[in-house]
Amino acid sequence: MSAFVNIDGKLVATPEAALPVDNRSFRYGWGLFETMLVQGGNLQLAAYHWQRLFDGLKQLCFDVPKLFTPVFLEAEVLRTVQKNKLEKLCRVRLQVYAGSGGILDEQTPKPQFLIECFPITEDIIALNDNGLTLGIVTGLQKRIDSLANLKTSSAIVYALAAQQAKQHKWNDALLCNTNGRIIESTIANIWWVKDDIIYTPPISEGCIAGVMRSHLLELLPKKGFDVKEHALTVDELQQADAVFLTNAIRRIKWVRSVGNTNYQPGPAAAIYNS
Repeated sequence: MSAFVNIDGKLVATPEAALPVDNRSFRYGWGLFETMLVQGGNLQLAAYHWQRLFDGLKQLCFDVPKLFTPVFLEAEVLRTVQKNKLEKLCRVRLQVYAGSGGILDEQTPKPQFLIECFPITEDIIALNDNGLTLGIVTGLQKRIDSLANLKTSSAIVYALAAQQAKQHKWNDALLCNTNGRIIESTIANIWWVKDDIIYTPPISEGCIAGVMRSHLLELLPKKGFDVKEHALTVDELQQADAVFLTNAIRRIKWVRSVGNTNYQPGPAAAIYNS
């Protein structure tokens, strides 16, 4: 964990950091977060992060001040990273949330923020040597609604799915939507390959609008890959030639197995190296 965190522009030693008990993110999950990679002093995929964050703030009815901009936030992120001497490589968690108050307060909330940064090692961002072992969550489904694509502070479905992964000794767990189709893992978007076509579920299925997902949807066709958005059933997953997961920190990770179905690393390696 970082030695210093950034609370609304003030750098505070982590043991001394505190938020009010009536914080509306704590009370109601009223907020958003971005998990970002800083490498060599630069924020990776920054434009995708800021587009998603500010679209989400609008959707969650925040009153965003004129000076609360991507330029301002990026400067605060990098200032926090530099204070912690983690410019070489680290994970940053930026949480933007509604401050103190009740759910029926007349005043539209202005965004407040918390920035944390954590050291990571090079293997986190590299293609994995050993494929991931996954399972499909039972007893939990994610609703398809106007909030489904946002990274909100209310993440209980992911937390409980991760507990199932821990119990079954999986590396991660796959979530289904209320239609019974697979949409994502607890921390990543899912992709699969069949007959040399790369697929990923559309956001209309209820998955998070992942930053790496958006990046690859733009990049891969330019590299000559055939890419399509398509809903994913359990049967289609079992018939896939390859499966991989993506997020902004871990980039691309190939999946060795889901349940009793095994997959190969080749397609993920070709995409990672493209």
